Amino acid sequence: MQHSMISTALSAVSLRDLALVQAVHRHGSFNSAARAMHISPSGLSHQVQKVEQALGAPLFERGGRRIVPTAGGQRLLERIGAVLDAAEHLQQAARAGTVAFGGELRLGVPASLGPYLLPHLVEPFPLHFPAARLSLSEGKPRGLLRRLHEGELDAVLAPPATAASGIATRPLFAEPWQVLFRADHPLAGRTSVALEELDESEATLMAESHPDGIDGQGGHGGHVQDVSLESLAALVGLRGGYALVPALARERLASKPELTVARLEGAAPGRRIALYWREASPWHADIQAFATLLQEVAGERPGLMVQPAG
Repeated sequence: MQHSMISTALSAVSLRDLALVQAVHRHGSFNSAARAMHISPSGLSHQVQKVEQALGAPLFERGGRRIVPTAGGQRLLERIGAVLDAAEHLQQAARAGTVAFGGELRLGVPASLGPYLLPHLVEPFPLHFPAARLSLSEGKPRGLLRRLHEGELDAVLAPPATAASGIATRPLFAEPWQVLFRADHPLAGRTSVALEELDESEATLMAESHPDGIDGQGGHGGHVQDVSLESLAALVGLRGGYALVPALARERLASKPELTVARLEGAAPGRRIALYWREASPWHADIQAFATLLQEVAGERPGLMVQPAG
């Protein structure tokens, strides 16, 4: 393709200009986008108009409460996103050959997993990747996977899900649930209990980890709470009853004097964790090595079961 036919006006548009346009689309507001991009609203409006003039078409409908793209603008915004993705890949490829992850691995981790797994990565990560920095973002799996697809993260740890086009995945480990009781519960103090002994009406469930009930098979007993594990433990301490918590959290939660943790007998339900990354990443070999490191760490933790790749 010949690029000499690009107009002078379009040639004057920078990647920063395109990123500003994308920010307006993402936030649906000039004011919100301006704050996020550290520019004045008037300056942002001027740069967006510059891009529209260069393209010869309006990108947004103005005047409403929320800024929305025009029909033609929606198609152009998809192209702008592709240009920005290509620019990021160009920058990553330029750095990839010298330092693992280009010097920084931006890792997304569910809030219910990060505080309990990542402390075990603090020592081995720099030993395996001495020139790279591990930057962490916590959140909910769906939001983390969206940020991965949009290029804001390099890799994400999350339960198995239908990945978007262009996203690769590798299974890592399975983690069983354990039962958290208040110390005065009739079953508290036992080292293990059977799932059949639990009364679903007493359950306080964390929405992120238990979207389908306590057994993951469609049960709907108990009270579902969209909270962190620490808040879930606090609710059990206040209300009584019990909650199912991932095995990695056992050590921290069982240290609270008002709570006890018991294992589930038999084939305990639980969650599986996989690693996701963009197929176009120039750090494919580094990410595979990181996945192997995660499995080594998981293999050293009681109760976790490493899953084979592929």
